[in-house]
Amino acid sequence: MTDVSRTVEAVWRIESPRLVAGLARTLRDVGLAEEVAQEAFVAALEQWPEQGVPDNPGAWLTTVARRRAVDLVRRERTRDEKYARLAADLAAPGAGSGGGTTTVAHAGDGGAVLVGSVPATDAIVEDPVGDDLLALVLVACHPVLPRESRVALTLRLVGGLTTDEIARAFLVPSATVGQRISRAKRTLAEANVPFDVPQAGELAARVPAVLEVVYLVFTEGYAATSGDAWVRRELAEDAMRLGRVLAGLLPGEPEVHGLVALMELQASRFAARTGPDGEPVLLEDQDRARWDRLLVRLGLAALDRALALGTRAGKALGPYSLQAAIAACHARAAAWADTDWDAIVALYDALASVAPSPVVELNRAVAVGYADGPGAALVVLDAVADDPRLARHHLYGAVRGDLLTRLGRHAEAADVLERAAGLAPTRHERQLLLERAAAASSAHEARPRAAQ
Repeated sequence: MTDVSRTVEAVWRIESPRLVAGLARTLRDVGLAEEVAQEAFVAALEQWPEQGVPDNPGAWLTTVARRRAVDLVRRERTRDEKYARLAADLAAPGAGSGGGTTTVAHAGDGGAVLVGSVPATDAIVEDPVGDDLLALVLVACHPVLPRESRVALTLRLVGGLTTDEIARAFLVPSATVGQRISRAKRTLAEANVPFDVPQAGELAARVPAVLEVVYLVFTEGYAATSGDAWVRRELAEDAMRLGRVLAGLLPGEPEVHGLVALMELQASRFAARTGPDGEPVLLEDQDRARWDRLLVRLGLAALDRALALGTRAGKALGPYSLQAAIAACHARAAAWADTDWDAIVALYDALASVAPSPVVELNRAVAVGYADGPGAALVVLDAVADDPRLARHHLYGAVRGDLLTRLGRHAEAADVLERAAGLAPTRHERQLLLERAAAASSAHEARPRAAQ
């Protein structure tokens, strides 16, 4: 790949969300808007190597895309005028059975375009306040779409990732991602999902679905659920970029800032979370000098904004802000021994009340184990032991095995950890659990000899 090609791709990653959003507002068709934007991208790939990169690459792409959109609008208008004249002729006395009017709709190149829905060509303008981009985010995360389609469409339209990049990130075939995106666009068109920003009440109800998509992307990068790599840093960074975009578009939403804080605080540990061969390094064993202090400061500042906004609005902390507050407890501790486990338990108690789930209880058990001892933690864990949602979750066995080890029940621990290893989604996690199982087994075998 040439330097110019890399420049084009970098510009596209930055500019495409805004470009597609503005075009979608004009054309009222997300799929068609992306096609027009892609044509501008192809034009850049063809022309910039010969003519040089323009001084303002984003403006160049916008101009080319605008011209293409204007051509489409004019073509649709001409077509619609012809159909309207034909309809008028058919409705004229003697031309048909009725004297009523006919409403004509025409399916254009990129989707349905209704008569009267095509705006004037001078409506294709910049979006200084970000409403178009927010509308694009809301459309990509619309509840009419299944979860995997929301993720793929958001990364494609808002994240500027290619189909191949999304496929590599989630370890699925490119064709599968392409089909998800195509089906999502078709579903949006068939459901007549409007391209606009809803009123305040509806907007507030839609925000959680958007945050869920962004955090799903982040967690897949932070702790992968498949493949050999435990961490996919690029995917997590894409999610953080999306989160910061949302914070700019929705500056008054506490949970948006809470999510940004959570992602930045967790991402600050990236350099310390893996060993030289990509193996996991648990929080207790991490070299905190390797934590990214800039991300820690950014995350703490975002958390402060979330807390201030929530207090001002009289809102209780939401799940993302609470998780960010837990991450902040770890970030503020100079060493593992300095961790304020009582505060973390209290935060998990609050989290369990606003977003109850067996995974929250799993994490609460870990905190209780360090605050009140492994015996108390097992009581918490036993309460969710039969939850079917944990039946295939390797972390349940990992936590239980650790607690049993600390209680000196090494044989039980070894068995639980071996079973957890069989459920681990990545090679490195599997190896870590097998090593812990072997250590527990060795400790069990050593006890009789020690007694002799």
